[in-house]
Amino acid sequence: MTKPLVGIVMGSDSDLPVMAQAANFLERFQVPYEVRILSAHRSPDAALDYARNAAGRGLKVIIAGAGGAAHLAGVLAAVTVLPVIGVPIKTASLGGVDSLYAMVQMPKGIPVATVAIDGAANAAILAAQILAVHDPILQDRLKAFKEELAREVAARDARLAQLGIEGYLREGKK
Repeated sequence: MTKPLVGIVMGSDSDLPVMAQAANFLERFQVPYEVRILSAHRSPDAALDYARNAAGRGLKVIIAGAGGAAHLAGVLAAVTVLPVIGVPIKTASLGGVDSLYAMVQMPKGIPVATVAIDGAANAAILAAQILAVHDPILQDRLKAFKEELAREVAARDARLAQLGIEGYLREGKK
């Protein structure tokens, strides 16, 4: 089995539906990963131990998702030199803005790269881009992905030109 290069960590199993998006994209790019549930508040020793030992175990990037008082990414970033990408999880009370603020307002010296609320897919793409700096095969996979995105937009543009605005909107509602 290939050693994981990316750690996907979440504060609660309720975050799993969002964080599974990161796993799906890493699989698409053939990047090995591991998944853990670790809480900055309910299991701080385990979270700190995970981050302190991540590089020694071969991890290169950590993706951390949490909602509400979303301190997990910052706690992990405080004790590792690995890049940490934060995924703020949408909350019922404040829609995830609380999670977002908890991640982006890190003190000087403890950066957490933060994606959009529920943006685990982008976190995985960013992790793959970080790894691709020294991996030409992964660079090719990412280039193919970007080309696919461009083809999808071109196809939508052509369909809009063919159907017109009303036809395109009607077709989208079917």
